[in-house]
Amino acid sequence: MQIVLHVGALVVAAAITIGLFLLVDQETIRKFQDWGYFGIFMTSLIGNASIALPIPSLFFTFVGGGTFNWLVVGLVSGVGEALGESTGYLAGYGGSAIIEDKAMYKKMQGYMSRYGGLTIFALSVFPNPLFDLAGIAAGASHFGYFKFLLYCWAGKTIKTTVFALAGAYSVTWLLDYLQGFMG
Repeated sequence: MQIVLHVGALVVAAAITIGLFLLVDQETIRKFQDWGYFGIFMTSLIGNASIALPIPSLFFTFVGGGTFNWLVVGLVSGVGEALGESTGYLAGYGGSAIIEDKAMYKKMQGYMSRYGGLTIFALSVFPNPLFDLAGIAAGASHFGYFKFLLYCWAGKTIKTTVFALAGAYSVTWLLDYLQGFMG
């Protein structure tokens, strides 16, 4: 039964990543902005679901904070980012994640075994490229999925709410500055 779970998790993670790579282009991402909070959620979800496809989801959170209610944008974006990170977790749980920096991954495994939830929370609060390794290590170590999601959501929601708040206070100012600079 365990092997079925491992293979199933790996297949789901690979299917999501490949599907995103094949189906999502920049124009599709721009259309999400017209969808309001749902667009911000989807951009956050997609931006964090793919390890290989860089999508600047925090940019949309920042701009969304200046366009919509910043608190709702932060909360919606935090949920989307946390759910999107499930692909890294599933890849690790499936046991066949491709890791380029094996030394850094070993360190991450050590942090996960000693500090588990704190590692997930601390790495999800700040934008950084190490979170994918933490998600993979969490899955590989069979750290509970719902615990992973909870710690990830808490950290990502703090981060996205700060970005949305920054957007609320600076998007208008930035646009006025650019118009004055250009015009």
